Amino acid sequence: MSRTAVVILNYNGAAYLRKFLPAVVACSPEAEVIVADNGSTDNSIEVLKREFPGVRLILFDQNYGFCGGYNRALRQVTDADYYVLLNSDIEVTPGWLPPLIRLLDTNAGIAAVHPKILSYHQPSLFEYAGAAGGYIDALGYPFCRGRMFQEVETDSGQYNDQRPVFWATGACLVIRAELYHQFGGLDEDFFAHMEEIDLCWKLQRSNHQVYYCGLSTIYHVGAGTLGYDHPRKTYLNFRNGLSLILKHFDTTELVYKFPVRLALDWLAAVVFLARRKPANAGAVLRAHVHFLRRFGRDWRKRKALRGAYPSYPRTAVYPGSIVFDHYIRRKSPRV
Repeated sequence: MSRTAVVILNYNGAAYLRKFLPAVVACSPEAEVIVADNGSTDNSIEVLKREFPGVRLILFDQNYGFCGGYNRALRQVTDADYYVLLNSDIEVTPGWLPPLIRLLDTNAGIAAVHPKILSYHQPSLFEYAGAAGGYIDALGYPFCRGRMFQEVETDSGQYNDQRPVFWATGACLVIRAELYHQFGGLDEDFFAHMEEIDLCWKLQRSNHQVYYCGLSTIYHVGAGTLGYDHPRKTYLNFRNGLSLILKHFDTTELVYKFPVRLALDWLAAVVFLARRKPANAGAVLRAHVHFLRRFGRDWRKRKALRGAYPSYPRTAVYPGSIVFDHYIRRKSPRV
């Protein structure tokens, strides 16, 4: 059986470790469980050493973000065939891991996979971060089966399938170790948010598949570090969303789609103001300013990426606009 490492990146999450790590250890006998601590200032290290002596611990001197933390941690995990990037605020279930590993073991064309993700607090509902498989629309906006913007579906078994998707969530991402390192891991300029979409887009460009597996279920608290409406999260999502499409869209796509994205971003800022969320509106402005500051670096990444992998498949790209369809046409995309 392939060697698997379940790696949890922790930052001031002692309470989550106490709550969820016992189940990860008990329900993952086929894997090595590792916690990489991202410079925590709470009692996480003390908890890990005293209560989980069998869990391997990797320590960092500061918070390197989601991307930097995982890149540094996984460079130290050299004996695994598969990595499982698992959020600290996730409750796993008995038998959660074998269906995911089986997909990778039996199909060399699959590079990464993620399970069904339900809400920890409302277990009958899908959870925002990943739900039942990630997609993007024609303008580069990400969305999921089972979740459309802030609306989530009730799980009634409608997504108990296994199928290709465009991206797999970083909340529980199972990926071939060789490919993770081949593509340089997660882009550290992203710091956090949308970094897994960028990595999965690279995998798609190299003709690998990304899969959703509805035979495995986990429960996610969600927004454990930043709330869904936190201005910092708004800033990261809008900044990284622009970097994402700059790196990956074809040139002809950029010419006419990029101005539309900018206009929709500003519309979102106006909506934030109308909802009396000026900090979020300001976060959109800061996101655009900082995106422009690093435009040259993103452009160099774009050139290198397109030089190696000139195009990407459109099979998991929704051909319309989810913003238009959801808010104007009042319909959900069929993927």
